[in-house]
Amino acid sequence: MQIRQASAARPHAPNEDFVLSSPDAVVVLDGAGIAPGMESGCQHGVTWYVKHLGARFHAEATRHGLPLADCLAVAIRSTADAHRDTCTIDDPLSPSATVAAARVQGDVFDWLVLGDCTVLMEMGGVVTAVTDDRLAHVASQAREALSATIPESDERTKAHRALVREERGLRNTPGGYWVAAADPTAAHHALTGAEQAGTIQRAALLTDGAARLVTTFHETNWQGFLDLLTRSSPDHVIQEVRKAEQSDPALSQWPRSKQHDDATIAYIRP
Repeated sequence: MQIRQASAARPHAPNEDFVLSSPDAVVVLDGAGIAPGMESGCQHGVTWYVKHLGARFHAEATRHGLPLADCLAVAIRSTADAHRDTCTIDDPLSPSATVAAARVQGDVFDWLVLGDCTVLMEMGGVVTAVTDDRLAHVASQAREALSATIPESDERTKAHRALVREERGLRNTPGGYWVAAADPTAAHHALTGAEQAGTIQRAALLTDGAARLVTTFHETNWQGFLDLLTRSSPDHVIQEVRKAEQSDPALSQWPRSKQHDDATIAYIRP
């Protein structure tokens, strides 16, 4: 695979996304932050978590012929073990991440999505987008309450904390949603698939911060997103996301939980 990638933190904050690639595999992670003033029970933090999990997942995916879900389960277990003795890893507010991956083994292109990352694949000129949107179907009232508040206000901070608490209480539970955290069984709730490598014309892995160009700002569709990547670069597409974010500082034209988000793209040409 030929891969071009870019990752950019939201302004004035550490990057809680992660991307790692090699000629036969690429992984993208989006760490789940918490509202200011909340304690996670982990002394390391989200950035540490996504780096360790992403590096181990990539190593497992390239080392073995195991299914990607099994590779992710091993990585989750290993990362949990790395801070089990120092942190409360089973706390609902402990670090977690959504994940996307793609790999080529022989003539097979296999992929995985856990949480609201997106895998784009073009086959026969048709673009398919795969995302795991289970999180969007929980805590709807708390999300609406957050949207009704004024940015940077005390009410918004309180509403954000309430939303995080409700969402995290449903993390990795039946009827809730599934992400990488401390429980390796979550990996087997991922969406997965395999295609003939020769049928993949273009592909991309995105965090939801990069997908905003389509899902939130509606500046293009998935076909147009891949076309923009082909004409320019992942860095340029993220710049377009930033322009849209900056044009709506009040979050009124495009309601969302925060003005900016970390954004990561891995663009793949098999």
